[in-house]
Amino acid sequence: MANLLEEILSELIQGGVLKAEKLALCRTLAEETGRGVERTLVEEGLLTEGEILERYARKLGFPYVSDLSEREMAPEFLERVPLQFARQNALVGLKNGEGCIEVATSSPLNLHPLDDLSRMLHAEFETVLAPRSQILARINQGYPQGAEMVDRMLAEIQEEEISSLAVELTGSEDLLDMAHKAPVIRLVNTLLSQAHRNRASDVHIQPYEEKVIVRYRIDGLLYDFLILPKKVQEAIVSRVKVMGRMDIAERRFPQDGRATIRVAGHEVDLRISCVPTSHGERVVLRFLDKSAGLFKLEEIGMDDQILHAMSSLIHFSHGILLVTGPTGSGKTTTLYAALDRINTKEKNIITIEDPIEYQLTGISQMQVNEKKGLTFAEGLRSVLRQDPDVMMVGEIRDPDTASVAIQCALTGHLVFSTLHTNDAPSAVTRLLDIGIEPYLVSSSVIAVLAQRLVRLVCPHCGEETPADPQKLATVGLEPGLIPSGRLWIGRGCDACRDTGYLGRTGIYELMLVDDIIREQVMGRTGASTIKKGCVERRMRTLRMDGAEKIRRGQTTIDEVLRVTQMDLF
Repeated sequence: MANLLEEILSELIQGGVLKAEKLALCRTLAEETGRGVERTLVEEGLLTEGEILERYARKLGFPYVSDLSEREMAPEFLERVPLQFARQNALVGLKNGEGCIEVATSSPLNLHPLDDLSRMLHAEFETVLAPRSQILARINQGYPQGAEMVDRMLAEIQEEEISSLAVELTGSEDLLDMAHKAPVIRLVNTLLSQAHRNRASDVHIQPYEEKVIVRYRIDGLLYDFLILPKKVQEAIVSRVKVMGRMDIAERRFPQDGRATIRVAGHEVDLRISCVPTSHGERVVLRFLDKSAGLFKLEEIGMDDQILHAMSSLIHFSHGILLVTGPTGSGKTTTLYAALDRINTKEKNIITIEDPIEYQLTGISQMQVNEKKGLTFAEGLRSVLRQDPDVMMVGEIRDPDTASVAIQCALTGHLVFSTLHTNDAPSAVTRLLDIGIEPYLVSSSVIAVLAQRLVRLVCPHCGEETPADPQKLATVGLEPGLIPSGRLWIGRGCDACRDTGYLGRTGIYELMLVDDIIREQVMGRTGASTIKKGCVERRMRTLRMDGAEKIRRGQTTIDEVLRVTQMDLF
């Protein structure tokens, strides 16, 4: 079998896909780390897993499947193969439509797990090759992790000593590997893994007088997931506190913590907040999936006009570009996409964030630490001495940060930041309200981008329905503008949890600061007057952009009305 790998590597060198000297370096590195040559080649970016598996498939006569997302798991596999075994060996059993089981593996030369699997299944099976990430994702989706498992764990939970919950959760431990864990630890792990599976951004553990409700925020809305008995409240809260390295004995004051976990091969950062209430401590966990990857500007819902303008703005040599909107409206995602677009070796880019949500290769990122005096303003002052070209400030919260950011922009730096306002014109008036002089605002701010997130019509259950003229009028649409007079809505299905929506996209309002706006700022003109002038000069408001996405069948009228306000000017 080792000869087969060498044969494949030889073919790759002869075909010019792999260089001999690079392979030699990887062999040395594999010996030093014990990771194996195949894994080292993939991790060093010299080959993809798919390239290796496709060659194995040709040599061994096995089919290669690059995507398992649409394949259904075999019931016999779920019944007879423990989750831990399947994950540890990256094996998954699939239906093939002919009454036979297909087992997908990413390690065709490792025969011992396949032999063990044959004994577990008591049946013959066909072998197919697939990427490890696809196999783990299918395992994560296929095994039961829902209420039935929670009920089983609740039955096992006894009156445990709180000290027995203080088990370290290391960064490399996967929440789905729950064998031999205490019931409360397994329960918390299940709640978190279910949240990740359901694409939740937050988990709320909310106590009531006689029960505890677990809620997930999915696509911006909260849904009740589980009702737990009151007796497990203290144990669950204590377990979460241990994960976040918080004081489990302190129950009278709010606490914040952080943890890093792994869920189905994905590394996830948790931000944990715990506050006392009349019925006990309430816990909220925010998910930041580090392996989800960055979005590009083209992928976040900007139309061609705004995308073209943004692509130009982010290449300016100096000035402030503000992104505004409420918490959870995707502001940081937009700024990361902009930074990723301009990230080159010729530019020194430094960010000051609270917290650092994603690691950006080639960009220096600084974490705010207010307890030790490292605020946004102090961070900005320090960064100025690092010879930056572009700076990103996580948020302008106070006059000090705003003042320093403006000074940076006026001294030849491009500054990105966020602000909490309802629309783009309100951003410049907010800066005036917190004490910044009008001449500083007018000479430093180059543009303001306001944004919201709207849910998308589920592609699995979406269907056309006749457009209601009265409802169309609420978002400024005329019936004649709707193709065939019909709009798209979602009926509700398993894929979207019967909501009719799956995933989100952005709606945007981009205000370019021109000479007219600069004069209005100098005269301290109100935001509504500034907005009226911008619309007359063909600026599209948030509601107008939402209406365009309704017209295209991407979202619904109700969804746009939920996240936008009526345009009053």
